Amino acid sequence: MEAPTSARVDSWIWAVRLAKTRSAATAACRAGHVQVNGERAKAAQPVRIGDEVRLRNTDLERTVRVARLVVKRVGASVAIECLVDLTPPPPPKEEVAAVIQRDRGAGRPTKRERRDLEKLRGRGAEE
Repeated sequence: MEAPTSARVDSWIWAVRLAKTRSAATAACRAGHVQVNGERAKAAQPVRIGDEVRLRNTDLERTVRVARLVVKRVGASVAIECLVDLTPPPPPKEEVAAVIQRDRGAGRPTKRERRDLEKLRGRGAEE
C-alpha cells in the first residue's frame, strides 16, 4: 500500500489532534481560521509534506509544518511525529498585584490595618 501524497486539511488537523473533532476542524476552515502556506484554506484543500498550517483557536494561534501525512486519528505520541511545531512561545504573564479586600460592613480600618494596607500598596510611611 502506497503512502498518501496529500490529505484533506480538516482531516489532517483532526488526525494530529489540533482539533477535538473532525467537524470542529471543518468549522474552523469554514470560519477562515485555517491557513495553508499563508492562504485561507477550505476544508477539502489538500496538504502535502512541508506545507505550513496555521490554526487559530479561541485565544491561541498554532503554526505547524506537516512532517507526515495521516488521515486517521492517531495517538498523541504518533501525532507529535507528524508535525513540527513552529508556534512562538507565549509572552510571559505579568504579575498581578494582590487585591486588597475587606469584609463588607467591617467599618473603617484600624490604624494598624491602614498601615498594613499602605505597605501593601507600596506607599509606606515617608518619615
